[in-house]
Amino acid sequence: MEDKGEVKCIKFSFGNKILAVQRTPKAVDFINFIPDLPQTEYSQECKTKNANILSFCWISTNEIVFITDQGVEFYQVLPDKRTLKLLKNQSINVNWCMYSPETAVLLLSTTVHGNVLQPFYFRSGTMSKMPKFEIELPASPKSGNLCLSDIIMATIYGQLYVLYLKHQPRTPNNPGAEVILYYLPRDGQCKKLHILKLNTTGKFALNVVDNLVVVHHQSSQTSMIFDIKLRAEFDGAVTIHHQVLPSLSIHPCKIPRAGPSAVTTQSPVPCELYSSSWTVFQPDIIINASEGYLWCLQIKLQPIVHMLQDKGRLMDFLLQRKDCKMVILSVCCQMLSTAERGSLPVIATIFDKLNQVYKEYLEAEQNYALAMESGTSRSSSTQKRPVRTQAVIDQSDMYTHVLSVFTEKKHYLYELVIKTLVQHSLFYMLHQFLQYHVLSDSKPLACLLLSLESTYPPAHQLSLDMLKRLSTANDEIVEVLLSKHQVLGALRFVRSVGSHDNISARKFLDAARQTGDTMLFYTTFKFFEQRNQRLRGSSHFTPGEHCEEHVSHFKTLFGEQALLTPMAV
Repeated sequence: MEDKGEVKCIKFSFGNKILAVQRTPKAVDFINFIPDLPQTEYSQECKTKNANILSFCWISTNEIVFITDQGVEFYQVLPDKRTLKLLKNQSINVNWCMYSPETAVLLLSTTVHGNVLQPFYFRSGTMSKMPKFEIELPASPKSGNLCLSDIIMATIYGQLYVLYLKHQPRTPNNPGAEVILYYLPRDGQCKKLHILKLNTTGKFALNVVDNLVVVHHQSSQTSMIFDIKLRAEFDGAVTIHHQVLPSLSIHPCKIPRAGPSAVTTQSPVPCELYSSSWTVFQPDIIINASEGYLWCLQIKLQPIVHMLQDKGRLMDFLLQRKDCKMVILSVCCQMLSTAERGSLPVIATIFDKLNQVYKEYLEAEQNYALAMESGTSRSSSTQKRPVRTQAVIDQSDMYTHVLSVFTEKKHYLYELVIKTLVQHSLFYMLHQFLQYHVLSDSKPLACLLLSLESTYPPAHQLSLDMLKRLSTANDEIVEVLLSKHQVLGALRFVRSVGSHDNISARKFLDAARQTGDTMLFYTTFKFFEQRNQRLRGSSHFTPGEHCEEHVSHFKTLFGEQALLTPMAV
């Protein structure tokens, strides 16, 4: 570029096709960067007499607006003709301006105190005047005029807001500075909807990251995070919000040492955070002018999981974030891993929230499909396919990242289900789950059922039935029956499975004797006498079976003549 003096402002058009350069208060110069067009500069002076250009904004690839201290001039740039065509001119006294390229809304400050704001909306070569509105200045006489540094425009949850940083001293009745959010609809009057309480005073700067308002406080070197979607206090007119988390500092970072290449091999140095030389741009940009660095601010979600104790509020917060899926799934996994009886309602609430988001997405998909099937041009042009955000978590996500983790711990999940059903007296449902094998048979599960017998007596039989189905739990079945003093039932079972020749006689005789039922002891003793006779040709017990005390007890009860006589070999 030819040196024609100090550059006050320089901006490329969309697509970097045309470069606009302001060097004087009266005109803007243009240079084409389009193939086959000359790069010779051409210039456009503002039309209003005695006006000075405060700023200019590209509206599209070839549309630009000049903002002067006396009004707005909307131009079409004709690069092939190297000239500009005035589309519309609006006279208005202007103190300062700001532009939101995302929504194509220009905001002008008017009146002496600068607190009356006039928005304009640009679309398809047209400029429309929106209703003006007034910002409430602090009651303090020292407040002065409304400055550009007190205002930002930002899109939050798809809606355009004007954020006003209201400075006021801390008093017993006033907690200090606050950020007031004015909702700026395209049609209709601007409305004051939200107030963010900062509870401190000092120098602040604002960013909007992932639909969160981040307020930087220089003196404490911390930042506050606000989410206008979370539940908050409504006073009948506006919603009053407090920060989601305690004030936090931006994560430290290091930058290379400045100087010759030989010096840059040294280790990087910590960057000064919350520096007085910082300049903040919307939505998420921080520039350190003295160091020559630019950053984009991001929110780290995973640490927040451990900071918000209210899991329902945590889930409301996470569901609104852009990169939330894996963090949400990790929360679900962690809650199920440490689930206790008191946490079940919380888990249910979280799953309800996830299901609601999934349901809304499915309904939107269905409505879109129906609109496409109708084939009407009107519905096709207005209906947009719903975007599947990371907050949409379906059954596959939940199984892959949460439930499958417990594949080797199925007993844990089944235990959770069974205990919950019993606690709520849903015994019929428990029977159904077992009958239709919703709960897979296992030895640990059978033992759990057995432990619930005092609460639900049929659980004992359910346990035995499960062990029987397993075919590998014969020893466990015998133990269960003996523990319930069902000695004859245990004997019948071992005979039914063909293992009666290998069982321990002493174990059964111990159980029979403990019942105090002499006839049961007699029957059990005779069972094993007959087994001994059949297997060894003698009714006597071998020394290795350690049944001497039971033989003595039998003689005491029934006499020695009651013993079987050994058969001759």
